[in-house]
Amino acid sequence: MRPARRDFADAEALADGLAEAVVGDLRAAMAARGVASLAVSGGTTPTLFFKTLAQRIDLDWSKVVVTLVDERWVPEHSDRSNARLVQLNLLRGPAGAARFVPLFQGGTTPEPAKSAAALAAVPMPLDVAVLGMGNDGHTASFFPGGDNLHAALTGEGPVVSMRAPDAGEPRVTLTLNVLTAARALYLHIQGEEKLETLRKAEAEGPIEAMPVRAILKETRTQLTIFWCP
Repeated sequence: MRPARRDFADAEALADGLAEAVVGDLRAAMAARGVASLAVSGGTTPTLFFKTLAQRIDLDWSKVVVTLVDERWVPEHSDRSNARLVQLNLLRGPAGAARFVPLFQGGTTPEPAKSAAALAAVPMPLDVAVLGMGNDGHTASFFPGGDNLHAALTGEGPVVSMRAPDAGEPRVTLTLNVLTAARALYLHIQGEEKLETLRKAEAEGPIEAMPVRAILKETRTQLTIFWCP
């Protein structure tokens, strides 16, 4: 399946559209299985989406389990923590009733086994995964030059650690196997620079050079790209 794309006039319209799509997916999951799981990404792009989604009162948030696509191995009080971003912007208002499962589990170095154990509380396969993309073509923590990039792209386990020249802190990330098994998969990007990166990634080339290509080539789940200028 080729990725679908939805373009919006601005960030507010995109946040509304993506929130509407995600709520529909989560509501369908609850109707089918009684609970729903959502994995989200960090960075600056999803903040408005988080705030918009958090206010959705047409969803029983007590039946939603939220986790992260990837995480820097830093304490939750760090400004670099994706968990902190989610706590401050998503798990507020109605969405405060959701259960949050962090990937950081303490200690000074990444321990994927501990993160994987924590994920036992998250219904799998994921009902929704919302990804971002860097201008270097990374998504999740699939970084060009990452020390465990091959394992992240081909491994059967749920979590791997990742160190890369442009990653900053050591990280843990859900594997491609977990992300592409999601029942709904979204790529959330904003700005002309990200659109140009997307165009480069859509062209032929090695996945290792632009790992987001692994998501763009996925055929198990329909990927929908949400973009605005």
